[in-house]
Amino acid sequence: MRNFLERLGAGETLCGDGAWGTQLIARGLAPGDCPESMNLTRPEVLVEVAGLYLDAGADLITTNTFGGSPLNLAAYGFDDRTEEVNRAAVEALKPATDGRAYVSASIGPTGKILEPYGDTPAEVVAAAFHRQTGALIEAGAEIVCIETMIDLREAELAVRAARTHSNDIPLIATMTFDATPQGYFTTMGTTVAQACTTLVEAGADAVGSNCGNGIDTMIEIAAEFTWHASVPVLILSNAGLPENRAGELVYPESPEYMADRVAELIALGVGLIGGCCGTTPDHIRAIRAAIDQSRHE
Repeated sequence: MRNFLERLGAGETLCGDGAWGTQLIARGLAPGDCPESMNLTRPEVLVEVAGLYLDAGADLITTNTFGGSPLNLAAYGFDDRTEEVNRAAVEALKPATDGRAYVSASIGPTGKILEPYGDTPAEVVAAAFHRQTGALIEAGAEIVCIETMIDLREAELAVRAARTHSNDIPLIATMTFDATPQGYFTTMGTTVAQACTTLVEAGADAVGSNCGNGIDTMIEIAAEFTWHASVPVLILSNAGLPENRAGELVYPESPEYMADRVAELIALGVGLIGGCCGTTPDHIRAIRAAIDQSRHE
């Protein structure tokens, strides 16, 4: 495969994968279990889910390491196995992708609130990200994806931690935004413009947004990102906001609905379009088809 950043820089639109949590739950992850423990106990499940997204046309496959920092893993008694848990996720996907897609190392928030608003010192969070990113990069991840961040300081610590291990690995950083009467902000008050500036200065090669919004809202967020960002922009939408239907949480946006809006994201210059909560291999297949169709128009 060509270099990920070269493809984005040349104006190619790439296709991300979709949600992993729901796929793991469907394959036996029980409520209250550590999702990342499946990396050690059932790596064949990771291979199966990766295959579904590969067959749907994803250009990158996400590792099952969203909660893989020692601060998250401590809640399940796995913090002393941080390196093992993260390495196992990459090692399961490398042969499964077999050069068909990039292995993208997922790094989510630590679940802690930084001082002075919370009780966790910045150096503790930085050390946690240092352990996790080091294990993922050493295991052979081809992209680092820091995602679903709401605290810009935490996102910056994660980016800088990854950069201590590699100056060359492509590094994505995405944040989650809420609509307010004054515009889009993260829960901690970060604007799109602030996110773009800080994350790029810290070492991110591409920035954008994931989670928290359906594709209609994400198009508006994407417009802000492409206006402010000096690097490629990535958008990974939920399949809408979950609705309670007869006691079951349902994401309302169909594959066809999301795919119908892809052309608007491409017109804005978004370089990678994928899915977050509620999206399935069918959503990714539809997004892939829409991306391919745009190349021939």
